[in-house]
Amino acid sequence: MTHIYTPIGVCSRQIIVEIDDNNIIQNCEFIGGCAGNTLGICSLVKGMDAEDAIKRLKGIDCRGRGTSCPDQLACCIEEALEYL
Repeated sequence: MTHIYTPIGVCSRQIIVEIDDNNIIQNCEFIGGCAGNTLGICSLVKGMDAEDAIKRLKGIDCRGRGTSCPDQLACCIEEALEYL
């Protein structure tokens, strides 16, 4: 299942995540944001259990914003899991 999410409070404009029926992240893509960081995040979560990714990413802060691209990815994954 592919899920498209609009992040809040970060430079990225959109996050696209694909999660299979076993809750494994198959693909991840950020539209906008810091290319090197977002590519790195996506590379790290590919093949990871969605719940484990949420635990690792949720709450990461970027420069006092109260959120970050990794935190918003966790929100995206949580939202995607609601539809599985």
